[in-house]
Amino acid sequence: MKFYIDDLPVLFPYPRIYPEQYQYMCDLKHSLDAGGAALLEMPSGTGKTISLLSLIISYQSHYPEHRKLIYCSRTMSEIDKALAELKRLMQYRTSQLGYEEPFLGLGLSSRKNLCLHPSVRREKNGNVVDARCRSMTAGFVKEQKQAGMDVQLCDFHENLEDLEPHSLVPNGVWTLDDITDYGTKHVRCPYFTVRRMLPFCNVIIYSYHYLLDPKIAERVSKELSKDCIVVFDEAHNIDNVCIESLSIDLTDSSLRKATRGVQALEQKVNEVKQSDAKKLQDEYQKLVSGLQGANTASDEEQFMSNPVLPEDLLQEAVPGNIRRAEHFVAFLKRFVEYLKTRMKVLHVIAETPTSFLQHVKDLTFIDAKPLRFCAERLNSLVRALQIAAVDDFQSLQQVATFATLVSTYERGFVLILEPFETENATVPNPILHFSCLDAAIAIKPVFDRFRSVIITSGTLSPLDMYPKMLQFNSVIQESYGMSLARNCFLPMVITRGGDQVSISSKFEARNDPSVVRNYGNILIEYSKIVPDGLVAFFPSYLYLESIVSSWQSMGILDEVWKYKLILVETPDPHETTLALETYRAACSNGRGAVLLSVARGKVSEGVDFDHHYGRAVIMFGIPYQYTESRILKARLEFLRDTYQIREADFLTFDAMRHAAQCLGRVLRGKDDHGIMVLADKRYGRSDKRTKLPKWIQQYITEGATNLSTDMSIALSKKFLRSMAQPFTTADQEGISWWSFEDLQSHQKKSLKMKTAETEKHDEEMDIDMT
Repeated sequence: MKFYIDDLPVLFPYPRIYPEQYQYMCDLKHSLDAGGAALLEMPSGTGKTISLLSLIISYQSHYPEHRKLIYCSRTMSEIDKALAELKRLMQYRTSQLGYEEPFLGLGLSSRKNLCLHPSVRREKNGNVVDARCRSMTAGFVKEQKQAGMDVQLCDFHENLEDLEPHSLVPNGVWTLDDITDYGTKHVRCPYFTVRRMLPFCNVIIYSYHYLLDPKIAERVSKELSKDCIVVFDEAHNIDNVCIESLSIDLTDSSLRKATRGVQALEQKVNEVKQSDAKKLQDEYQKLVSGLQGANTASDEEQFMSNPVLPEDLLQEAVPGNIRRAEHFVAFLKRFVEYLKTRMKVLHVIAETPTSFLQHVKDLTFIDAKPLRFCAERLNSLVRALQIAAVDDFQSLQQVATFATLVSTYERGFVLILEPFETENATVPNPILHFSCLDAAIAIKPVFDRFRSVIITSGTLSPLDMYPKMLQFNSVIQESYGMSLARNCFLPMVITRGGDQVSISSKFEARNDPSVVRNYGNILIEYSKIVPDGLVAFFPSYLYLESIVSSWQSMGILDEVWKYKLILVETPDPHETTLALETYRAACSNGRGAVLLSVARGKVSEGVDFDHHYGRAVIMFGIPYQYTESRILKARLEFLRDTYQIREADFLTFDAMRHAAQCLGRVLRGKDDHGIMVLADKRYGRSDKRTKLPKWIQQYITEGATNLSTDMSIALSKKFLRSMAQPFTTADQEGISWWSFEDLQSHQKKSLKMKTAETEKHDEEMDIDMT
């Protein structure tokens, strides 16, 4: 389908379009014209990704600036899906235009996912893969090989050196599988192929961290121009990603490894002083002239990047007391020993970075300034010593990152030292949390640097929370409803069981036998009537374990087992993947299955249960965060004092966005159908329901907000019977989707209304003037 939005011709790769897709594209176009940030909430399963790509690719090709698209998503599966959609779109554009546009679209993932080297790709730990890759690809390793030393090089990486960076792959859209197949066939490294081709791409699709985490963004994304269009898709958790990118945890174990790392570094420095003292002297001279002079390695070879944001980097020479290698090693040793001593406490300590630095100075005479240079100085030393096996220094790198962050930032951070893992533990296992409390710090450079930033997801409500938390002004802020020819999903709130006892996951009520039994009865009744797949979500792994154990002793699981297979999500990703595969197989072969999952887990965030894989979803309780967490308490206090966001408002907002995310798993298109059950009496209150996305709210009727188990079962049976009735494409025409003629008719109506409004406004102006 080809249509116009203002003066922009848009090629959309389907013969029909949803009304909300068209509205979404119009708002997207206006936000790109205006520049700035847009916040758009689009219903689940209504083709958000293809709408976004169709509009932006049309925008790229129509206007002379040819602005690059940086599309950020969260998981590998979502990156792959977006690349597949882009590939389909470009094939459609070629068929419509009659020629192939000069276009390159690439996706970037970690070395672990893209490596082809036979021995390295077998490693399961990402840090080990990175370290082994560096040991075969660093420039000095190649020099050693040329000098006749017995070192191993990576053939896949070496083959890239003979080619121009702009011609490593032909034009086209390359999914992650395509690029690895191409690399296998031509013996070229897919990871470095994509890294080197980034400046020449029209579309880059990668993870949030490549833009938001300064340690990675500095290496990968620093050459991107200001007029790029940045899209954060599935961005309901973007504040948590920002916070994680500037937070770090140190444990006793990591400090012991850091001590071994310092000793290994000291040994290496002494060896180099004996064999090639000129190396260290040259590095010293560069450091005297300034840090930027020392940083001569290519981005690909860096052991670590500076963990602070670009505008917080110090553009000056490294302090004199850490310029010489042996002095810096002694400095590190002293700082690590201080941290180990600091960990030997038996009570909780919470303090600001300023207070921590004062304590460091009082005990060790270490100033803040040399600490700020710690990460860059370690990077420079590792490079000068030409250390290939960098995996031995990961913990030391962590300490250097911590030192740089704690000495750079004063506001929006807190240090919390917890000596015990749990409240009741008696054996110390201390953790030092350096936690970022202000999500706006990490995302600010993105808003400052790029002309257009789009934040979009299916669950962003309430929208006004994001501009407050992330400190930006949005040019467009919109939540779209869902146009349906028939209600293909049924949202309900169960507030009490069949025995009329209220149900809730409130801490004081959650282990009440009547609540546990009523929750179990809900599961039994729904497993009887729902065909194929049923997904149930719980607020936490702890509650899931506790309730499953109680259900086992009550005989509830045995009853459910008669109707469906029972599978459980665990914190282990491999076990969860296996459970998902078994669940899908059981749904496909007619046995049916129940998947017991956790809000904020892998299943709730990135797995779609389309059609028979998810005919009902039950949210047991409200997924509040663990409110006794000291880090959460510190963040709530910060939000209240700095941005005037009340604790209760933030906690409810956070719980409801995760509940909505769980509900959205079951509906993946307008030809899909499913039941959404919110099982907790607190969902009956309007202050909770109004925080659900608009597209869910509009289909919750007053009669479905205060149900008992048996009433909800009666409603669900009626709904499933209605879904079994014949429903053709023709019934949806003009309502839930538009043909080209419907779209033209809508555009004409909109134009008439706009003209009438303009005329009315002009008349009012004339009356005022007279």
